[in-house]
Parts: sequence; C-alpha cells; structure tokens
Amino acid sequence: MDETTLVLQMRSIEGRSSELPAPSDSFVLGRSSRADVTIPDRSLSRQHALLSLQNGQWFVKDLGSRNGTLLNGEPVGEVAEPVNSGDVLSLGGSTITLRIGGDRRRGGGAPSPTPASSLFRSALQVLEESSSAERLAASAKEVELRQLTHRLAILNEVHQALARPIELEELLSLILDRVFEHLKPEEGAIFLRQPDGTFRCAVRRPRRDDQARDLCSKNLIEQVVEKGQAALVPEIEEDERFRQAMSLAAARIRSLVAAPLLEPEGSHGMIVLASRLHSRRFSESDMELLVCLASVAAMRIRNVMLLQEAITRKRLERDIELARRIQVSILPDRIPEPAGYRIHAGNMPSRGVSGDFYKVVERNGGRDLVLMVADVSGKGIGASLLTGSLEALSAAPIVSGESPDEICATSSRLLFDRTPPEKYATVFLGILDTVDGTLHYCNAGHSPGICVRASGTIESLNSTGPPVGLLPTPVFKSETTPLNPGDTLLLYTDGITEAENGDGEEYGGERLEAVCRRMVGSSPEALANGIEQDLGEYVGDTPFADDRTVLIVGRDGV
Repeated sequence: MDETTLVLQMRSIEGRSSELPAPSDSFVLGRSSRADVTIPDRSLSRQHALLSLQNGQWFVKDLGSRNGTLLNGEPVGEVAEPVNSGDVLSLGGSTITLRIGGDRRRGGGAPSPTPASSLFRSALQVLEESSSAERLAASAKEVELRQLTHRLAILNEVHQALARPIELEELLSLILDRVFEHLKPEEGAIFLRQPDGTFRCAVRRPRRDDQARDLCSKNLIEQVVEKGQAALVPEIEEDERFRQAMSLAAARIRSLVAAPLLEPEGSHGMIVLASRLHSRRFSESDMELLVCLASVAAMRIRNVMLLQEAITRKRLERDIELARRIQVSILPDRIPEPAGYRIHAGNMPSRGVSGDFYKVVERNGGRDLVLMVADVSGKGIGASLLTGSLEALSAAPIVSGESPDEICATSSRLLFDRTPPEKYATVFLGILDTVDGTLHYCNAGHSPGICVRASGTIESLNSTGPPVGLLPTPVFKSETTPLNPGDTLLLYTDGITEAENGDGEEYGGERLEAVCRRMVGSSPEALANGIEQDLGEYVGDTPFADDRTVLIVGRDGV
C-alpha cells in the first residue's frame, strides 16, 4: 500500500461508524450532495472542508464553514495545515480519524479449496428440485419415495401448525421447535436481519446460557444470507471457509447445516443447525428438508412482520397526530402587536410534526420584543419532543431579562446536559427595542437573518456562535443592527433555502433575497405569501424534505 494512501474512519453525529478511502488526491467534505464526500450532518456547511495531497503530504483547510473545522481539537483556518495518521477532524457533530499509509491488508490470494464433502447450493434451486413432479416420477426406489412422501407430510404439518394467528416471537419459537423435532440437531438458531444491516438472534435452542453458542459467523452470513445458498458442512475443520471462524471454533461445532429465509426482495435471515457429537453428521437430505422448512417459515414470518408493521404504522400515525397537537400548543396562539410594527409567523411541517418552532414574547413592559426561531436536529416525533424541551429551557432566561447571547448560553448548557450529543438546535434569537428600533441578536449556527432596508438593500445577520446544545462550554456573542422605519426583518429555517426542485438543485439564499427585494414595502403577511408562492413554483411536484418556518417583522414607515 502506498504510504500516502488515505482512509477516512468516520463516526456520524448519531454514533454510526463507517470507513471510506479517499476518493481522490483532492476532495471536499460537506453536507451537500455535490461534495466529494457527503456527510449528512446539518451542522456542516454544504462545502465544509478540503483535504488535499501535496508533495506526498496530506493537508486540510476549512472552506469558510459556518461552524468551523477542528484538527485534534484546534480550529483550522482557510490556510492548509498538514495532517498525519491518527489525527482527528471534527466537523460539526461528526468526527473523522485519518489513517495514512500502513499495512491495512484484508487478506488476498486465491481462495483455498474446499473439500468435496461441503455443499453449497442455491436455495431456490433446492426448492424447485424438491417440489418437482419429475423427481417424484423418477423416484423408482421405494425408499426414496417414502422419504419424499414423509417430507411432504412434514411440510403439510408445519403449514397447518403455522396457520393460526400468532405473534412473531411465538412463531419463531414454534418454527425452531418443529425443525428440532424433525432434524434433531444439538443446537440451532434463527437470525433475522435488522434495519441497520446487523443480525439478531431471534430464537435459539438450547435456551440455557451455558450451552448457548454464537452460530452467526461472517462466513455463514456471506454464503447463506447474502448469496441465498443452502449450506451443508459435515466437517467444519475440513472446510477452510469456516475453520478460522472463532465463534464456531469456540463452540466446538463439528457439523452444520443452514438455509436462508428467502423472500422476493432477498433473504431477511437464516436458520442454522449445528452438532458437536461425533455420531451426528448432517446429510444432503437434511439440507433439503431444512430449505423447505425455511421457505415455509419465511413466508409466515414475512406475513406476521407485515401485519405488525401495519399495526405499528397506525399507532405511529396516532402518536404523530397527538404530537402535532402538543407541538402546536407551544407555538404562540397570539402574536403581540406593538405600535408601529407588523408581525407575521408560520410553520409548515414536512412530516406531520415539526423540528422547527418560533416564539414572540413581550417583556420590560412591552418595550422589548423577544424574537426566536429554532431548528432542532433530526425530524419526526423525536425532533418535535426536542422543540418542546428547548422552548421550556429558554423560557426562564427570556423572562428574567437576559441578553441574546446569555439566553443562548444558558439554554445550550441545559440542553447539552439533558440530551445525547447528537441532539442540538440552530437558533436565531433577537431582542427588538420597539421604541428606538435597535435589534440585539445572537445567531447560534442558524440560517442568516435577512434585514431588508427600505431602500431595497439587504443586510445578512450571520452566525455569531455554534448551535445550541452542541458543545459543553459554548461561546456566544451578541450583535446589534437598527430596524429603521420601512425596514423588514425576515427570520426563517433552512427548509426554505434547501428545498430542492426536480433536478436536485436547492432554492438557495440568493433567490430568497431576490423575492425580498422585489417585495420591498409589502406587509409581512404578503411577503410570506410571496415567498411560499415562489418556492412552490421552484420545487414543483418535488415534496419538501424539511420543515419550513418564517417569522417576519416589518416596521412602519414614517
């Protein structure tokens, strides 16, 4: 391996790990699908950082990202800095460990030959042959006819046993019990594929912990589940593919037979039987029977899982409806109307419940108007619960008279202490002095606020700190800008600017600003309608992938 070969060991904000070789000698990491390495972390910028190879040395530099890039905990600027193997990059909530050069071989060479006694056959082919009329007609031997008749009787019995209404766990236990009854293995298990690609041992025999063995080796998954093959290995020690399997070696398995749980889309698991007794070696006939039983089991398992999914979906729909009602209750039921100002706000969830929220609060006898727009990480019910937490955590510092940076700092510390690391929120929090029009604001990793001047010029109110709840000791600062007569303040979430059309192109901040310029002098409600109309024309039939929220404050002209 070349000493400059770079491998990225990535850990996402949700805690999932993956490994990726460098796609080229110069590549961009970011949130956008146009980045060379796309990282689905909303705290990243679309084009966040660049890794490049120069004269045999890898370098990293930040591309002006909103929340910055850290190299071993230290900020990286826009001047390229050298990196070494073992260095750790932090981009938002994601971390990347760099591995450069070194011997990372995973094995090679020609595969070792397998003994003739081991047998791997397509499970579909085994089923076709087992059920063919031609085979029955060709079975002139009375012994073989009896064996085939007995197998059909077993399958009919199992069909009838599995026909009654049953829960998944009870179904799996019944299947394995029937398999044990007819094939008499010493150990056995049913493994089901999980949504994340791992395999769960759903049921096993024997149940006693001191005899429970892990039969789910990587080689077995590859041969049986991924390739859809039935496996017959009479002697584990004679088969190179399984001799090195630590789980099988530790269990002192001598012989095994396995069959996939096939469905039209592929295999969703497997049944594995094993023996450690010298007197018990599985045969090809055992394998054929197990394939037939696995086929019957797979059909019933699929039906039960579909039924459970339907029940879960209905329950989830009811939960979403309840969550939305609760969430709507935390949104203001009345927007304050201070003299000389007009205010409009709205929230459109993309999935029934929203990860956005806004609040408008009067304090200091009505002189101060607190404006808050937040966008929490994630979507769905989990995001809606986080919005409720953030709304509650920010209420006390708002009422107590804290400044925007103090409110963000207090809320961030409380949220960080009470939630997992992947839970955070971008927040724009402003306090408007309704007498002189001064806006004190803190932008915690949020989309830039837009201040539309009466003249049609645009001022962007950019980030002044990291997202709330992302770091244990964050630093925020407040900025100040005037809201003069005739000016309009637009706060929004990135569900607007990142909405995509049919070609995958984002709506973008420039198009949003163009609408604001075109509608200078319009009321906040008219501006909100104009933005929604232009956005709808842009995306067409493409569904919105994220929630959309706007909060617009217009100051009357002189």
